[in-house]
Amino acid sequence: MLRLRSCLPTFAVRRVPRVPLACALAFALWPGWAWADAVLVAVAANFAEVLNELKPGFERRTGHVLVATTGSTGKLYAQIKGGAPFQVLLSADAHTPERLEREGLGVPGTRYTYALGQLALWSKTPGLWSGDAVAYLRAGRLRHVALANPELAPYGIAARETLQALGVWDALKDKVVMGQNIGQTHSLVATGAADVGFVALSALKSPRQAVEGSVWVVPARLHSPIVQQAVLLAPGRDAPAARALLQYLKSDEARRTIEAWGYGVE
Repeated sequence: MLRLRSCLPTFAVRRVPRVPLACALAFALWPGWAWADAVLVAVAANFAEVLNELKPGFERRTGHVLVATTGSTGKLYAQIKGGAPFQVLLSADAHTPERLEREGLGVPGTRYTYALGQLALWSKTPGLWSGDAVAYLRAGRLRHVALANPELAPYGIAARETLQALGVWDALKDKVVMGQNIGQTHSLVATGAADVGFVALSALKSPRQAVEGSVWVVPARLHSPIVQQAVLLAPGRDAPAARALLQYLKSDEARRTIEAWGYGVE
């Protein structure tokens, strides 16, 4: 089983501009932004492109500025625990926001489900499994299968559970290559480093680029639900921009965009 380390950047997410934490803080404190409050958002890699699309509507409607840092949920949690000044977390799971709430780093009563994730198996090769992805996986005729690191990313947990539910984990685990987050996992397939990979369905729904190849939307019964929750963090407790973002994500405008990217909404 291979884990990617320094060969890919920790926060790699395809086609989405990202702001390193130090820069995000500098922007938020820059006097030229005094006309508006900036909300510092930690966003799970699978949702980064969606947030990028939601950003103009949020800023137009509220007058606030959105500054995002992207990574795996596990990495973002570690940064929050280490004192990073994020005001909002958009997690890829429900456990992490709940844990932050218990630890006093999340504001009680602000946690809610903003999206329900969907997992997909993807290959750049059209017709690779001729309509039967399960048979393809069970045949085991592949070099590498990519998934996000289950220790860091909820989509990785779902991918491993899927392989276990299909009875092929033991046969394929030595062929697994892991990205630090779901964005890196997508890159492994896109660059040909892996024959196939378990990615977020949202990564295949980008309105900016048609996806070619073979796609299997993994039935929800094969893995634990991917419940993605948001929470207001302690540094954002008294920040109007942070509360405005959480409210905006519940709006009909935002919900339509989230659904268009392949997520469910409650």
